[in-house]
Amino acid sequence: MFKIVEEKVLAPSIFLMDIEAPRVAKSAQPGQFIILRMDEKGERLPLTICDYDREKGTVTIVVQAIGCSTRRMADFNVGDYFADFVGPLGRESEFIHENIEDVKKKKVLFVAGGVGTAPVYPQVKWLHENGVDVDVIIGAKNKEMLIMEDEMKAVCANLYPATDDGSYGYKGLVTDLIKDLVQNQGKQYDEVIAIGPMIMMKFVCKLTEELGIKTIVSLNPVMVDGTGMCGACRVTVGGETKFACVDGPEFDGHTVDFDEAMKRQTLYKDEECQKTESYEKNCKIGGAK
Repeated sequence: MFKIVEEKVLAPSIFLMDIEAPRVAKSAQPGQFIILRMDEKGERLPLTICDYDREKGTVTIVVQAIGCSTRRMADFNVGDYFADFVGPLGRESEFIHENIEDVKKKKVLFVAGGVGTAPVYPQVKWLHENGVDVDVIIGAKNKEMLIMEDEMKAVCANLYPATDDGSYGYKGLVTDLIKDLVQNQGKQYDEVIAIGPMIMMKFVCKLTEELGIKTIVSLNPVMVDGTGMCGACRVTVGGETKFACVDGPEFDGHTVDFDEAMKRQTLYKDEECQKTESYEKNCKIGGAK
């Protein structure tokens, strides 16, 4: 059993939890994920690691309550336990294995969309701790939905918030801001790392390909089982079939077939809608918290 030791709301329907999981915390690296099950009959939820504290033995996750399981998960409180918390899974970010002096010479831009800010944070934090300064864009629909701004400011060189409605920071999409930084502000980047909604990563990659900037994306949105057994996260990368959970989740964004990946995301849409409707019905009649 894995105890929830801290919980807080970051934005409407988005919450953070610190989970007591010493073995996972001991081995976790930026870019990896865990599989969580709330109870013996619970759905397997792949969640990217947001942070980890090896001394305290805790792992931080950030969740958006949009489906049946994640909405039910939001009802858990500090002191409650999850049945399973397995990890770390997946491959860690590639810069972990690069010569740190070579990494320091690169100009890197991270682009985080929505809850994608959570998996971006441990990568930027690791680089900061190793003497590498990077720029970060965090995007959201509006100011209320921006998360982890203060945490990100503490570990990056320059933070650029962007909101679709212009309620905070740059007004426009993250792609508009990338274009502004490069074409109008004279910024030069050797690499972009983009994590967020699939559609956002697709258009970031289209832009960076035009700009000639290497781009890495995380395909965690298509994962289901998390171990490569179910095959639900099959993606085409460079003309070859890959499994996001075991071959990734990070890939060269310019070689990913995003249209295929986005279609795969809709495979269980009907089932999820039915489960969510059932959950909402139970809530109304007092069958759930």
